[in-house]
Amino acid sequence: MYNGIGLQTARGSGTNGYIQANKFFVRPKTNKVVTDSSKGFESGHGTAGVTGKANKEILEDDRKRQIELKLLVLEEKLTDQGYTDAEITEKLDEARKTLEVAAAKENEDWGSNAVVFSDK
Repeated sequence: MYNGIGLQTARGSGTNGYIQANKFFVRPKTNKVVTDSSKGFESGHGTAGVTGKANKEILEDDRKRQIELKLLVLEEKLTDQGYTDAEITEKLDEARKTLEVAAAKENEDWGSNAVVFSDK
């Protein structure tokens, strides 16, 4: 035993009883004085490199995904209700047009250029 650390005896422990110092232990510094604790956040601190503007292409892709998700849910509902494939495609086309118009109107409401999604 060394300074109250370790085994009383190494007998029966499966070790040789040798005690090593932990070289990776970082002791806290006690003599460090905090000098400038009144310093507040300045503009730009805490943003960690995040820019303020969102990428338009990513936002457009997200809107397209939301439209397609709504169309998939609608397609499942129509299939469960027993509509034929022709009726389902017709209703999905109508719904797609209304959702694209709604997305374009929402885009205009935010003050940016209207984008109508034509990808299917």
